[in-house]
Amino acid sequence: MLDHIGIDVQNYEKSKAFYKAVLAPLGYELIMEVQGWAGFGVGGKPDFWIQGGKQTTPRIHVAFRSENREKVRAFYEAALKAGGKDNGPPGIREIYHPHYYGAFVFDLDGHNIEAVCHNPE
Repeated sequence: MLDHIGIDVQNYEKSKAFYKAVLAPLGYELIMEVQGWAGFGVGGKPDFWIQGGKQTTPRIHVAFRSENREKVRAFYEAALKAGGKDNGPPGIREIYHPHYYGAFVFDLDGHNIEAVCHNPE
């Protein structure tokens, strides 16, 4: 089980604003900033971190679990509004399993970020 992950982003302030908007529908918030890192999480525990000044290469894929499909759609809409680029609209991805409902966007640095719900509705 993963405890946390951190990625490098080119523009710290822009990416911090992007992730604040994009992760809010999933219940995430900016928990802390320390030594050039911004930590986002739920319930006071940061598990997703960004650091500015460079870019993680190669670009990565990060999937955030959602408790329902409505929040997946809200994540997707927030990401596009915040400057993300579409990489797969909300929908069923039966290739993974019959209830896999995900949405994919590229963040400001081209990382493939996803919100996914595994529940049947």
